[in-house]
Amino acid sequence: MPGWEERPLGVVCTIKPPKSEARAKLADTDAVSFAPMEDLGIGVKYLQPHRTRPLAEVNGSYTYFADGDVLLAKITPCFENGKLGVARGLMNGVGFGSSEYIVLRPAPTLDAEFLYYYLARPAFLEEGAGTMTGAVGHKRVTKEFVESYPVPLPPLAEQRRIVAILDEAFEGIATAKANVEKSLQSTRELFTERLHAAFSQRDPGIADASLSEVCDITSKLVDPREVEFADLPHVGAGNIESRTGALIDVMTARQEQLISGKFLFDETTVLYSKIRPYLMKVARPDFAGLCSADIYPLTPRPGLMSRDYLYHLLLSPAFTEFAIKGSARAGMPKVNREHLFAYRLALPSCDQQQRVTANLDEIDAQTRRLESIYNAKLAALDELKRSLLHQAFSGGLS
Repeated sequence: MPGWEERPLGVVCTIKPPKSEARAKLADTDAVSFAPMEDLGIGVKYLQPHRTRPLAEVNGSYTYFADGDVLLAKITPCFENGKLGVARGLMNGVGFGSSEYIVLRPAPTLDAEFLYYYLARPAFLEEGAGTMTGAVGHKRVTKEFVESYPVPLPPLAEQRRIVAILDEAFEGIATAKANVEKSLQSTRELFTERLHAAFSQRDPGIADASLSEVCDITSKLVDPREVEFADLPHVGAGNIESRTGALIDVMTARQEQLISGKFLFDETTVLYSKIRPYLMKVARPDFAGLCSADIYPLTPRPGLMSRDYLYHLLLSPAFTEFAIKGSARAGMPKVNREHLFAYRLALPSCDQQQRVTANLDEIDAQTRRLESIYNAKLAALDELKRSLLHQAFSGGLS
Protein backbone atom coordinates (compact mmCIF):
# COMPACT_ATOMS: atom_id res chain seq x y z
CA MET A 1 0.00 0.00 0.00
CA PRO A 2 1.30 3.51 -0.76
CA GLY A 3 2.88 5.01 2.33
CA TRP A 4 3.83 1.64 3.85
CA GLU A 5 7.52 0.99 4.02
CA GLU A 6 8.67 -2.37 2.63
CA ARG A 7 11.68 -4.28 3.90
CA PRO A 8 13.06 -7.76 3.02
CA LEU A 9 12.08 -10.59 5.35
CA GLY A 10 15.74 -11.18 6.10
CA VAL A 11 16.01 -7.62 7.46
CA VAL A 12 12.85 -7.52 9.60
CA CYS A 13 13.19 -11.09 10.88
CA THR A 14 15.87 -13.25 12.40
CA ILE A 15 15.81 -16.39 10.31
CA LYS A 16 16.74 -19.60 12.13
CA PRO A 17 17.45 -18.34 15.64
CA PRO A 18 20.40 -20.17 17.27
CA LYS A 19 19.84 -23.27 19.41
CA SER A 20 22.30 -21.84 21.92
CA GLU A 21 19.38 -19.77 23.25
CA ALA A 22 17.68 -22.91 24.52
CA ARG A 23 20.84 -24.35 25.98
CA ALA A 24 21.52 -21.07 27.79
CA LYS A 25 18.19 -21.06 29.62
CA LEU A 26 17.38 -24.75 30.11
CA ALA A 27 19.00 -27.90 31.45
CA ASP A 28 19.29 -31.02 29.30
CA THR A 29 16.55 -32.69 31.33
CA ASP A 30 14.08 -29.81 31.02
CA ALA A 31 11.03 -30.50 28.87
CA VAL A 32 10.40 -28.56 25.66
CA SER A 33 7.56 -28.74 23.15
CA PHE A 34 8.10 -31.07 20.21
CA ALA A 35 6.23 -30.37 16.97
CA PRO A 36 6.62 -32.58 13.89
CA MET A 37 5.25 -31.34 10.56
CA GLU A 38 1.78 -32.76 11.28
CA ASP A 39 1.37 -30.23 14.11
CA LEU A 40 1.75 -27.27 11.75
CA GLY A 41 -1.69 -26.55 10.37
CA ILE A 42 -3.17 -25.16 7.16
CA GLY A 43 -5.34 -22.13 7.79
CA VAL A 44 -4.70 -22.49 11.54
CA LYS A 45 -2.93 -19.47 13.02
CA TYR A 46 -1.17 -21.12 15.94
CA LEU A 47 1.16 -24.09 16.01
CA GLN A 48 -0.41 -26.92 18.00
CA PRO A 49 2.27 -29.18 19.53
CA HIS A 50 0.86 -32.15 21.42
CA ARG A 51 3.98 -33.62 22.98
CA THR A 52 7.12 -32.76 24.91
CA ARG A 53 10.64 -34.16 25.04
CA PRO A 54 13.77 -33.49 27.11
CA LEU A 55 15.97 -30.80 25.61
CA ALA A 56 18.91 -33.20 25.27
CA GLU A 57 16.82 -35.52 23.08
CA VAL A 58 15.91 -32.91 20.46
CA ASN A 59 18.75 -30.41 20.56
CA GLY A 60 20.70 -32.15 17.81
CA SER A 61 19.04 -32.50 14.41
CA TYR A 62 15.70 -30.79 15.04
CA THR A 63 14.80 -27.16 14.33
CA TYR A 64 14.66 -24.76 17.27
CA PHE A 65 11.99 -22.11 17.81
CA ALA A 66 10.46 -20.14 20.68
CA ASP A 67 7.21 -18.44 21.64
CA GLY A 68 6.40 -15.69 19.16
CA ASP A 69 8.30 -17.19 16.23
CA VAL A 70 6.56 -17.85 12.91
CA LEU A 71 7.09 -21.30 11.41
CA LEU A 72 6.87 -21.91 7.67
CA ALA A 73 7.15 -25.31 5.97
CA LYS A 74 9.73 -25.18 3.19
CA ILE A 75 9.26 -28.57 1.48
CA THR A 76 6.71 -29.58 -1.16
CA PRO A 77 3.74 -29.99 -0.92
CA CYS A 78 3.59 -28.53 2.59
CA PHE A 79 4.78 -25.11 1.45
CA GLU A 80 2.30 -24.85 -1.44
CA ASN A 81 -0.51 -26.00 0.88
CA GLY A 82 0.22 -23.12 3.23
CA LYS A 83 1.51 -24.91 6.31
CA LEU A 84 2.56 -22.14 8.66
CA GLY A 85 1.75 -20.85 12.12
CA VAL A 86 2.77 -18.80 15.12
CA ALA A 87 4.39 -20.59 18.07
CA ARG A 88 2.86 -19.83 21.46
CA GLY A 89 2.29 -21.57 24.78
CA LEU A 90 5.39 -23.74 24.33
CA MET A 91 6.72 -25.76 27.24
CA ASN A 92 9.28 -23.51 28.93
CA GLY A 93 8.78 -21.14 26.00
CA VAL A 94 10.87 -23.41 23.75
CA GLY A 95 10.09 -25.82 20.95
CA PHE A 96 11.84 -28.12 18.50
CA GLY A 97 10.44 -29.72 15.39
CA SER A 98 10.86 -30.73 11.79
CA SER A 99 14.07 -29.89 9.96
CA GLU A 100 11.76 -28.75 7.14
CA TYR A 101 10.67 -25.66 9.09
CA ILE A 102 11.85 -22.15 8.30
CA VAL A 103 11.76 -20.20 11.56
CA LEU A 104 11.14 -16.44 11.37
CA ARG A 105 11.52 -14.25 14.46
CA PRO A 106 9.96 -10.84 13.77
CA ALA A 107 11.74 -7.66 14.85
CA PRO A 108 9.92 -5.37 17.32
CA THR A 109 8.53 -3.39 14.37
CA LEU A 110 6.72 -6.44 12.92
CA ASP A 111 3.77 -8.18 14.57
CA ALA A 112 4.04 -12.00 14.35
CA GLU A 113 0.34 -12.46 13.57
CA PHE A 114 0.48 -9.75 10.90
CA LEU A 115 3.39 -11.66 9.35
CA TYR A 116 1.42 -14.91 9.56
CA TYR A 117 -1.46 -13.47 7.58
CA TYR A 118 0.91 -11.88 5.06
CA LEU A 119 2.64 -15.19 4.39
CA ALA A 120 -0.72 -17.00 4.17
CA ARG A 121 -1.59 -15.05 1.01
CA PRO A 122 -1.84 -17.18 -2.16
CA ALA A 123 0.39 -14.62 -3.91
CA PHE A 124 3.31 -15.43 -1.58
CA LEU A 125 2.79 -19.19 -1.77
CA GLU A 126 2.44 -19.22 -5.54
CA GLU A 127 5.51 -17.06 -6.07
CA GLY A 128 7.54 -19.15 -3.65
CA ALA A 129 6.46 -22.40 -5.32
CA GLY A 130 7.87 -21.06 -8.58
CA THR A 131 11.34 -20.75 -7.03
CA MET A 132 11.51 -24.23 -5.48
CA THR A 133 14.55 -26.37 -6.27
CA GLY A 134 15.49 -30.01 -5.72
CA ALA A 135 14.42 -33.45 -6.84
CA VAL A 136 10.78 -34.28 -7.57
CA GLY A 137 8.97 -34.87 -4.28
CA HIS A 138 11.74 -33.16 -2.32
CA LYS A 139 11.62 -29.63 -3.68
CA ARG A 140 12.11 -26.80 -1.22
CA VAL A 141 11.57 -23.07 -1.33
CA THR A 142 14.93 -21.33 -1.47
CA LYS A 143 16.49 -19.44 1.41
CA GLU A 144 17.22 -16.55 -0.97
CA PHE A 145 13.55 -16.20 -1.88
CA VAL A 146 12.46 -16.05 1.75
CA GLU A 147 15.20 -13.65 2.82
CA SER A 148 14.58 -11.21 -0.03
CA TYR A 149 10.78 -11.30 -0.02
CA PRO A 150 9.43 -7.79 0.70
CA VAL A 151 7.18 -7.28 3.72
CA PRO A 152 5.07 -4.15 4.27
CA LEU A 153 5.64 -2.33 7.56
CA PRO A 154 2.70 -0.12 8.52
CA PRO A 155 2.77 1.22 12.09
CA LEU A 156 2.32 -1.51 14.72
CA ALA A 157 -1.10 -0.14 15.65
CA GLU A 158 -2.23 -0.53 12.03
CA GLN A 159 -0.76 -4.05 11.85
CA ARG A 160 -2.73 -5.06 14.92
CA ARG A 161 -5.91 -3.44 13.60
CA ILE A 162 -5.59 -5.49 10.42
CA VAL A 163 -4.97 -8.66 12.44
CA ALA A 164 -8.09 -7.98 14.55
CA ILE A 165 -10.23 -7.49 11.42
CA LEU A 166 -8.92 -10.67 9.80
CA ASP A 167 -9.34 -12.64 13.03
CA GLU A 168 -13.00 -11.67 13.27
CA ALA A 169 -13.68 -12.27 9.58
CA PHE A 170 -11.88 -15.61 9.48
CA GLU A 171 -13.68 -16.80 12.61
CA GLY A 172 -16.99 -16.07 10.89
CA ILE A 173 -15.84 -17.87 7.74
CA ALA A 174 -14.70 -20.88 9.79
CA THR A 175 -18.11 -21.08 11.46
CA ALA A 176 -19.88 -20.84 8.11
CA LYS A 177 -17.63 -23.55 6.63
CA ALA A 178 -18.25 -25.82 9.60
CA ASN A 179 -22.02 -25.43 9.13
CA VAL A 180 -21.80 -26.17 5.40
CA GLU A 181 -19.53 -29.17 5.98
CA LYS A 182 -21.96 -30.48 8.61
CA SER A 183 -24.82 -30.19 6.12
CA LEU A 184 -22.72 -31.91 3.46
CA GLN A 185 -21.91 -34.76 5.84
CA SER A 186 -25.57 -35.12 6.83
CA THR A 187 -26.55 -35.34 3.17
CA ARG A 188 -24.04 -38.13 2.53
CA GLU A 189 -25.08 -39.98 5.69
CA LEU A 190 -28.72 -39.89 4.62
CA PHE A 191 -27.91 -41.67 1.35
CA THR A 192 -25.76 -44.21 3.23
CA GLU A 193 -28.64 -44.89 5.60
CA ARG A 194 -30.98 -45.50 2.67
CA LEU A 195 -28.44 -47.89 1.13
CA HIS A 196 -28.14 -49.71 4.43
CA ALA A 197 -31.90 -50.01 4.79
CA ALA A 198 -32.31 -51.28 1.22
CA PHE A 199 -29.80 -54.12 1.58
CA SER A 200 -29.82 -55.04 5.27
CA GLN A 201 -33.47 -56.01 5.63
CA ARG A 202 -34.13 -59.72 5.09
CA ASP A 203 -37.77 -60.46 4.26
CA PRO A 204 -38.61 -64.12 4.99
CA GLY A 205 -40.44 -64.29 1.67
CA ILE A 206 -37.40 -63.23 -0.36
CA ALA A 207 -34.92 -65.81 -1.64
CA ASP A 208 -31.34 -65.87 -0.42
CA ALA A 209 -28.38 -66.26 -2.81
CA SER A 210 -24.62 -65.95 -3.00
CA LEU A 211 -23.08 -63.41 -5.33
CA SER A 212 -21.63 -66.30 -7.36
CA GLU A 213 -25.20 -67.38 -8.21
CA VAL A 214 -26.28 -64.05 -9.66
CA CYS A 215 -23.27 -62.58 -11.44
CA ASP A 216 -20.12 -63.66 -13.26
CA ILE A 217 -16.71 -62.53 -14.40
CA THR A 218 -16.61 -63.71 -17.98
CA SER A 219 -14.00 -61.35 -19.37
CA LYS A 220 -10.49 -62.60 -20.10
CA LEU A 221 -7.27 -60.61 -20.02
CA VAL A 222 -6.29 -59.05 -23.33
CA ASP A 223 -3.16 -57.29 -24.56
CA PRO A 224 -3.86 -53.52 -24.63
CA ARG A 225 -1.13 -53.05 -27.25
CA GLU A 226 -3.07 -54.98 -29.90
CA VAL A 227 -4.73 -52.86 -32.59
CA GLU A 228 -8.31 -53.81 -31.68
CA PHE A 229 -7.81 -52.75 -28.04
CA ALA A 230 -5.28 -49.89 -28.15
CA ASP A 231 -7.84 -47.12 -28.66
CA LEU A 232 -10.36 -48.34 -26.12
CA PRO A 233 -10.81 -46.23 -22.97
CA HIS A 234 -9.06 -47.68 -19.92
CA VAL A 235 -10.46 -47.54 -16.39
CA GLY A 236 -8.13 -48.08 -13.45
CA ALA A 237 -8.95 -47.82 -9.76
CA GLY A 238 -7.67 -44.25 -9.81
CA ASN A 239 -10.28 -43.32 -12.42
CA ILE A 240 -13.22 -44.28 -10.19
CA GLU A 241 -14.31 -41.69 -7.65
CA SER A 242 -14.98 -43.13 -4.20
CA ARG A 243 -18.64 -43.64 -3.28
CA THR A 244 -20.05 -41.76 -6.29
CA GLY A 245 -18.99 -44.07 -9.13
CA ALA A 246 -18.01 -41.09 -11.26
CA LEU A 247 -15.34 -41.85 -13.87
CA ILE A 248 -12.61 -39.22 -14.05
CA ASP A 249 -9.63 -38.53 -16.33
CA VAL A 250 -10.19 -41.64 -18.46
CA MET A 251 -7.72 -42.11 -21.34
CA THR A 252 -7.17 -44.79 -23.96
CA ALA A 253 -4.78 -47.70 -23.57
CA ARG A 254 -2.59 -46.12 -26.24
CA GLN A 255 -2.50 -42.75 -24.46
CA GLU A 256 -1.50 -44.45 -21.22
CA GLN A 257 1.03 -46.65 -23.06
CA LEU A 258 -0.26 -49.74 -21.28
CA ILE A 259 1.53 -53.05 -21.67
CA SER A 260 0.10 -55.42 -19.04
CA GLY A 261 -3.07 -57.48 -19.51
CA LYS A 262 -6.46 -55.80 -19.04
CA PHE A 263 -10.06 -56.98 -18.80
CA LEU A 264 -12.70 -56.07 -21.38
CA PHE A 265 -15.99 -54.60 -20.19
CA ASP A 266 -19.12 -53.11 -21.74
CA GLU A 267 -22.33 -51.29 -20.82
CA THR A 268 -23.73 -54.38 -19.08
CA THR A 269 -20.83 -54.55 -16.61
CA VAL A 270 -20.36 -53.23 -13.09
CA LEU A 271 -16.73 -52.38 -12.27
CA TYR A 272 -15.61 -53.12 -8.71
CA SER A 273 -12.13 -52.16 -7.50
CA LYS A 274 -10.76 -54.96 -5.34
CA ILE A 275 -8.00 -52.74 -3.89
CA ARG A 276 -8.73 -51.09 -0.52
CA PRO A 277 -12.45 -51.94 -0.41
CA TYR A 278 -13.05 -49.24 2.21
CA LEU A 279 -12.66 -46.72 -0.63
CA MET A 280 -15.90 -48.05 -2.17
CA LYS A 281 -14.91 -47.66 -5.82
CA VAL A 282 -17.76 -49.01 -7.96
CA ALA A 283 -18.82 -47.80 -11.41
CA ARG A 284 -21.52 -48.31 -14.06
CA PRO A 285 -19.76 -47.33 -17.30
CA ASP A 286 -21.91 -46.25 -20.24
CA PHE A 287 -19.26 -47.33 -22.76
CA ALA A 288 -17.14 -50.36 -23.63
CA GLY A 289 -13.48 -50.44 -22.74
CA LEU A 290 -10.65 -52.00 -20.77
CA CYS A 291 -10.20 -52.12 -17.03
CA SER A 292 -7.27 -52.79 -14.75
CA ALA A 293 -6.60 -56.32 -13.53
CA ASP A 294 -7.22 -54.84 -10.06
CA ILE A 295 -10.86 -54.32 -10.99
CA TYR A 296 -13.50 -57.05 -11.19
CA PRO A 297 -15.75 -56.62 -14.27
CA LEU A 298 -18.97 -58.15 -12.92
CA THR A 299 -21.82 -59.09 -15.24
CA PRO A 300 -25.19 -59.79 -13.55
CA ARG A 301 -27.13 -62.77 -14.86
CA PRO A 302 -30.23 -61.67 -16.82
CA GLY A 303 -33.48 -62.46 -15.08
CA LEU A 304 -31.82 -62.78 -11.68
CA MET A 305 -30.17 -59.46 -10.90
CA SER A 306 -30.22 -56.07 -12.57
CA ARG A 307 -27.04 -54.12 -13.20
CA ASP A 308 -28.27 -51.17 -11.14
CA TYR A 309 -29.17 -53.42 -8.20
CA LEU A 310 -25.70 -54.97 -8.27
CA TYR A 311 -24.10 -51.51 -8.40
CA HIS A 312 -25.93 -50.27 -5.31
CA LEU A 313 -25.39 -53.56 -3.50
CA LEU A 314 -21.61 -53.24 -3.90
CA LEU A 315 -21.79 -49.73 -2.40
CA SER A 316 -23.91 -50.79 0.57
CA PRO A 317 -22.44 -50.65 4.09
CA ALA A 318 -23.16 -54.35 4.65
CA PHE A 319 -21.23 -55.46 1.58
CA THR A 320 -18.39 -53.00 2.24
CA GLU A 321 -17.99 -54.35 5.79
CA PHE A 322 -17.91 -57.90 4.40
CA ALA A 323 -15.30 -56.96 1.79
CA ILE A 324 -13.07 -55.21 4.32
CA LYS A 325 -13.09 -58.27 6.60
CA GLY A 326 -11.92 -60.44 3.72
CA SER A 327 -9.17 -58.11 2.54
CA ALA A 328 -6.86 -58.13 5.55
CA ARG A 329 -3.34 -58.74 4.29
CA ALA A 330 0.11 -57.22 4.60
CA GLY A 331 0.76 -54.27 2.33
CA MET A 332 -2.16 -53.70 -0.04
CA PRO A 333 -5.64 -54.82 1.16
CA LYS A 334 -7.41 -56.69 -1.67
CA VAL A 335 -10.64 -58.66 -1.97
CA ASN A 336 -10.04 -62.03 -3.61
CA ARG A 337 -12.56 -63.49 -6.01
CA GLU A 338 -13.54 -66.39 -3.74
CA HIS A 339 -14.42 -64.08 -0.87
CA LEU A 340 -16.29 -61.69 -3.17
CA PHE A 341 -18.52 -64.39 -4.62
CA ALA A 342 -19.20 -65.92 -1.19
CA TYR A 343 -21.23 -62.87 -0.15
CA ARG A 344 -24.85 -63.78 0.54
CA LEU A 345 -27.69 -61.40 -0.18
CA ALA A 346 -31.45 -61.19 -0.23
CA LEU A 347 -32.59 -61.52 -3.85
CA PRO A 348 -35.95 -59.84 -4.50
CA SER A 349 -37.77 -60.16 -7.80
CA CYS A 350 -36.58 -58.11 -10.77
CA ASP A 351 -39.61 -55.82 -10.37
CA GLN A 352 -38.73 -55.22 -6.72
CA GLN A 353 -35.10 -54.63 -7.65
CA GLN A 354 -36.21 -52.02 -10.18
CA ARG A 355 -38.26 -50.18 -7.56
CA VAL A 356 -35.38 -50.24 -5.07
CA THR A 357 -32.81 -48.96 -7.55
CA ALA A 358 -35.13 -46.29 -8.97
CA ASN A 359 -35.58 -44.95 -5.45
CA LEU A 360 -31.85 -45.10 -4.68
CA ASP A 361 -30.93 -43.44 -7.98
CA GLU A 362 -33.35 -40.61 -7.23
CA ILE A 363 -31.90 -40.10 -3.75
CA ASP A 364 -28.39 -40.32 -5.20
CA ALA A 365 -29.20 -37.62 -7.76
CA GLN A 366 -30.65 -35.39 -5.03
CA THR A 367 -27.55 -36.00 -2.90
CA ARG A 368 -25.26 -35.00 -5.76
CA ARG A 369 -27.24 -31.82 -6.41
CA LEU A 370 -26.96 -30.86 -2.75
CA GLU A 371 -23.26 -31.75 -2.71
CA SER A 372 -22.74 -29.48 -5.69
CA ILE A 373 -24.50 -26.62 -3.91
CA TYR A 374 -22.54 -27.16 -0.69
CA ASN A 375 -19.22 -27.48 -2.50
CA ALA A 376 -19.95 -24.23 -4.35
CA LYS A 377 -20.57 -22.54 -0.99
CA LEU A 378 -17.28 -23.89 0.38
CA ALA A 379 -15.45 -22.63 -2.70
CA ALA A 380 -17.06 -19.19 -2.28
CA LEU A 381 -15.92 -19.05 1.36
CA ASP A 382 -12.37 -19.96 0.35
CA GLU A 383 -12.45 -17.24 -2.28
CA LEU A 384 -13.69 -14.77 0.33
CA LYS A 385 -10.62 -15.57 2.46
CA ARG A 386 -8.35 -14.97 -0.52
CA SER A 387 -10.08 -11.67 -1.22
CA LEU A 388 -9.82 -10.50 2.38
CA LEU A 389 -6.11 -11.31 2.51
CA HIS A 390 -5.56 -9.37 -0.70
CA GLN A 391 -7.52 -6.38 0.61
CA ALA A 392 -5.72 -6.44 3.95
CA PHE A 393 -2.33 -5.83 2.39
CA SER A 394 -3.43 -3.45 -0.33
CA GLY A 395 -5.20 -0.95 1.92
CA GLY A 396 -8.69 -2.30 1.25
CA LEU A 397 -9.72 -2.87 4.89
CA SER A 398 -11.23 0.21 6.48
